[in-house]
Amino acid sequence: MPEHRCPSRRSNGSRRERRLFCTGEPTYTTDAGGRHAPKPAWLVLIVLALLTSSVLFAQYQRKPPDFGGAYGFPTPEHPEPRADWIRILDIAALAAALGTGSWLILKRRSRNGVLLLSIGALAYFGFFRRGCICPIGSIQNVTLALVDSRYLISIGVIAFFFLPLAAALLFGRVFCGSVCPHGAIQDLVLLRPTKVPERLDRALRFLPYAYLGLAVLFAGWGLYQQRRFLICEWDPFVGLFRVSGSFHMLAIGAGLLLLGMFFGRPYCRWLCPYGAILALLSRVAWKNVQITPDKELDCGLCAEACPYGAIRNLRADRASCVACARCYESCPRHRQPQAAPGGGDSLIQVS
Repeated sequence: MPEHRCPSRRSNGSRRERRLFCTGEPTYTTDAGGRHAPKPAWLVLIVLALLTSSVLFAQYQRKPPDFGGAYGFPTPEHPEPRADWIRILDIAALAAALGTGSWLILKRRSRNGVLLLSIGALAYFGFFRRGCICPIGSIQNVTLALVDSRYLISIGVIAFFFLPLAAALLFGRVFCGSVCPHGAIQDLVLLRPTKVPERLDRALRFLPYAYLGLAVLFAGWGLYQQRRFLICEWDPFVGLFRVSGSFHMLAIGAGLLLLGMFFGRPYCRWLCPYGAILALLSRVAWKNVQITPDKELDCGLCAEACPYGAIRNLRADRASCVACARCYESCPRHRQPQAAPGGGDSLIQVS
């Protein structure tokens, strides 16, 4: 198939029309104010979330029943705390971090603020809580609770599974960029970013969906009637957070961090199963990362600054962008913003 090339920016037509021609982006209906009308996918996702959460809450109990015999479920090596106030503190900390991260990324547009928040999240959710409250691993708990009514799920697991998903529907992958300890520890070790060939990067991005499918299969149904929590068993960073673990898992975690010194967030981009879910939801997010504060220049500096291959056709890709705010520092319009007519900023819409 011949390569598609965009027309010159001097061609006739509005900027929006030219962009639609270049990117092949579908048109949307607009309201009286010129804003995009709500997407029908919103209603479907909200209904699915309500139905799923109602099933999970119906199965929430404080004490597990006694089934008798040798029946059992997979159990984490480091379970949740028993004190209710600690669970409430964890949920409040996650909600506050998601709200603060959304404000820093979309309103404040501060890379330094996002960096400081991610360091705090790494210290609390990673090293202090020893990675035992994890939205990534909660995929397995939710799956098993939906498949088997005898498996109990706590309010903390429910909150940690759904809160980042709700944030992604509203503001994109803000959890990945500023709250997730797995992402933060990889972001901090990135020293000399190296670009990955686009075709290879696109191929590797299918791996998280395959990993997600395997994790759901083993958690819900197992293999030869043996259920396993693969995500917890093969978590590459939880051993580092707890400063303990098997040699091979510590070696895998160290290897990913070494790789992450040159290739940005290898686990987040090419392995994380929870990131695969967030990428799908981020495609229909209400608001997402805007590279420039007022108008686009198509200078290409943002694409050069992004170490995650998340800027394509000089626009932030909704699914791939992890909301790290690195592109802000490279944008000339961000360093010298100009007010739009009427006194406000006119933000561009990302693809």
